[in-house]
Amino acid sequence: MATYAIGDIQGCFNSLEKLLDSCSFSPASDRLWLVGDLVNRGPKSLETLRFIKSLGDSALTVLGNHDLYLLMVAEGGAKARGKDDTLQPILDAADCDELLDWLRKQRLCHVEGDYCLVHAGLVPQWTAKKARELAREVEATLQGKAYRKFIANMWGSKPDRWSDDLKGWERLRVIVNAMTRMRFCSENGVMEFRAKGETTNAPKGYMPWFDVPGRKSAKSVLVTGHWSALGLKVTDNLLALDSGCLWGGHLTALRLEDRKVFQVDCSAGESVSLIS
Repeated sequence: MATYAIGDIQGCFNSLEKLLDSCSFSPASDRLWLVGDLVNRGPKSLETLRFIKSLGDSALTVLGNHDLYLLMVAEGGAKARGKDDTLQPILDAADCDELLDWLRKQRLCHVEGDYCLVHAGLVPQWTAKKARELAREVEATLQGKAYRKFIANMWGSKPDRWSDDLKGWERLRVIVNAMTRMRFCSENGVMEFRAKGETTNAPKGYMPWFDVPGRKSAKSVLVTGHWSALGLKVTDNLLALDSGCLWGGHLTALRLEDRKVFQVDCSAGESVSLIS
């Protein structure tokens, strides 16, 4: 049995099919770990959701910011942004409710052995164990009676730092933002959400979250996506797998057992420049 961790798909379903062929993936014996952002901007978000759902226990995904955005748009918690969204086929599908119900039951963070699977990252105050405990709070709310109220209060960049004293929507919002949106933060864990691009774009006083000295998750291997400009980055304690398929780059899988990397080029018609 092999476990293949795969970077952001974002509706690039043809690329995913090619990648799984290159891995000789078998759902009968292998597993997929997906870093989130299954949907949006690529042309086949509906097909991607249906396929991952059909794999059952052979696929494990954590939620990314685009996956949460889909849930928000579906419930009226956010307005669709326009031409760069490719979510409408999901919303129009006969099985839309079934797919969204499945999506909101997925994890925000998964911890197994030395590995921690999360879309964006962890603030420096959190161990992987602590992050999993906090993720359960969000997951329980997404799956509970307060789901729609949470959706209406989830978006926003404040508070911008973690505190054990946070309560209510603010507490859940910080957890979501760290795990699905963060790239840069300060040594004290203050998150910065406006800067994107290369790591050299860090604003003064901020750094990539994984470079914070003494971060408590450093003893775990973080498996992440979200940061396409970072590209594939493999270190002892970080497997960053978003290699920018959507932007005409590659879709990447990494086999956890031996860290062998598999990559395919973005399929024709799937990059943003071609579908926009």
